Amino acid sequence: MKPAPFAYHAPSSLDEAVALLAEHGDGAKVLAGGQSLVPMLALRLAVFDHLIDLGRIPELRGLERRGGTIRLGAGTTHAAVGSSAEVAEAVPLLSRATPFIGHFQIRNRGTIGGAIAHADPAAEYPAVALALEAELETVSPRGQRTIPAADFFTGTWTTALADDEILTGVTFPVWGGRSGHAIEELARRHGDFAVAGATVALELDDDGRVGRCAIGLLGLGSTPERATAAEATVTGTAIADVDAQGVGEAAMAVLRSVPADLHGSADYRRRVGAAMVARAWRRAAQEALHG
Repeated sequence: MKPAPFAYHAPSSLDEAVALLAEHGDGAKVLAGGQSLVPMLALRLAVFDHLIDLGRIPELRGLERRGGTIRLGAGTTHAAVGSSAEVAEAVPLLSRATPFIGHFQIRNRGTIGGAIAHADPAAEYPAVALALEAELETVSPRGQRTIPAADFFTGTWTTALADDEILTGVTFPVWGGRSGHAIEELARRHGDFAVAGATVALELDDDGRVGRCAIGLLGLGSTPERATAAEATVTGTAIADVDAQGVGEAAMAVLRSVPADLHGSADYRRRVGAAMVARAWRRAAQEALHG
């Protein structure tokens, strides 16, 4: 199929993009990398009169270390995120999630802002952003605002972004000390969306106890999920005393609505999810203990 007719706009500045979005209202849609939106347009699952391509706006690309955080412009491609030594050092979980995203052609075009704004519950970057308590920066004709990741994802493919807002950047905290990070997921084929997956970050204190941890879940709800109850059960516990399988089961226990489709029932997804959390926990724990 081919998309319905639309007018194409290619602004060269953020101010111009904001003005175009305000002018055309809910008949317009911003285009980041296009790796999710373009197929939806081609299948006519989405129809817009105007597309505003953000790809020629240089201020939306790049990264910057700011003390205890690192900020990535929303237009930074997956490939740039995955190849950055600075990202690998500052936010290892983000770097390690990148190879799971589609194929290299998709990673060369897709952007971190596009992936997060698309809000697919089976996608990697939204789960990482939620787990690590990232902050999402936006701009609109009313000015700028910052949205915590916990408040950003409102449903499948829906977010707290207003119709006239553009996601401009994502800021992640930098974890220090004895920390470990891992991502595990099960997909039918490499590059497919995950049936279920988990991201884990943990940090040990001087006594070898879990000082803090973050567990993000993908493919297990209508939005990315954070296993806060499971996190609470292990925080303050000696890492040697933590049962990884128990962490996985605790992460699944409080999920409200696990999807079921041709790829698997809700019960199957729960079992897979528990296994993915356990695997990711073991890998992250080993890294925190041994570097």
